[in-house]
Amino acid sequence: MMPILSIMLFLPAVGIIIIALMNNDRQAKLIRATATLFASLAFAASLLALLQFNWHLPGIQLQEKTPWIDTLNINYYLGVDGLSVPLVLLTTLLSLLSIIYSWRIQERIKEYMIFFLLLEVGMLGVFCSLDFFLFYIFWEVSLVPMYFIIGIWGGPRRQYAAIKFFIYTLIGSLAMLLAILGLYFASSPHTFDMIALARQNPVAGAGLKAALIFWGLFLGFAIKVPMFPFHTWLPDAHVEAPTAGSVILAGVLLKMGTYGFIRVSLPILPDTCRQFAIWIAILALISIIYGALVAMAQNDLKKMIAYSSVNHMGYVMLGVAAAVVFVRPDASAASLLASRVTALNGAVLQMFAHGIITGALFFLVGVIYDRAHIREIDGFGGLAKQMPSLWSFWVLSAPSNSSLVWLCWG
Repeated sequence: MMPILSIMLFLPAVGIIIIALMNNDRQAKLIRATATLFASLAFAASLLALLQFNWHLPGIQLQEKTPWIDTLNINYYLGVDGLSVPLVLLTTLLSLLSIIYSWRIQERIKEYMIFFLLLEVGMLGVFCSLDFFLFYIFWEVSLVPMYFIIGIWGGPRRQYAAIKFFIYTLIGSLAMLLAILGLYFASSPHTFDMIALARQNPVAGAGLKAALIFWGLFLGFAIKVPMFPFHTWLPDAHVEAPTAGSVILAGVLLKMGTYGFIRVSLPILPDTCRQFAIWIAILALISIIYGALVAMAQNDLKKMIAYSSVNHMGYVMLGVAAAVVFVRPDASAASLLASRVTALNGAVLQMFAHGIITGALFFLVGVIYDRAHIREIDGFGGLAKQMPSLWSFWVLSAPSNSSLVWLCWG
């Protein structure tokens, strides 16, 4: 079988190598075209993976597993299931649209396109990796280009926003790394294989050790979501990031956090998740209410969408918590499965829908800002009369962010 996941994953990397050999000043159009071409090829590969995926079969499909570092039992292990396939498609789609939108970037075009393609590699790697070692590498790879995209091509306070984003996510990454190492040394034989760890359940009944590993993973994923009270980096990053950066940040990067909870925490630490799920549910409810109220108080369109993302991701986390919090430990296997399927299906649907809708909203805000050079709602009365085509897209996109609906009729 053709290694479609590897092809999709490394097509943007090939684009990076080719662009790196080009001249930044003399070949600007060729750089843009090359980045668009390889992002398009990655999107086509994701569509091919979608066609090859059998939705009627459970478990991991399109697997690619090759020994990598034998002494540590580390493998190059890729695969997708019903959770990751929609997120892979969302990543390639939004990456392609973001690169097309970024043709308007005029400064340091070569570096910009390289960082964007590298960001796509990192995000795809997170959603396809089934080995913790590989997963963590791609997790960190996605951090670096976003830092530079915000810090170089962002707004007036871009350095502050970029450093804040970097510090928050770095702290979460270090906590997650310690938790991963804890799982590795608790397993027998030692392994980074996520599927094997889920079968072993290596810290079952380990008490404090299991709790520390759970909270280490929780911190890494919750900061990425972001959940209250770890959300404060998000509004600054959104406001200062260029439009395409905001699209990827809201549309894909936030999903890495919720994906981590579903892919890692629930199957590998089921008992500990059940023990602490009520606290996740409480934080999710706070995120939902707080995010909605603060979004309604904003006058800056980007900040409004950013806080609405806190609200929407709160619903996703509530679905994750509901997968275990309302199921008794002595519940039947059929009851447990039905509850998890219902809750997690809702969470995954919300993840995908939020990525599409917020991506569209940030694109719309970018179009308005490019023409008016302001983002304050007070300056856009009568938008439907001035920009009827744009207004039509607002009508399609705004219902998911209902706090923005009134703007269309201003």
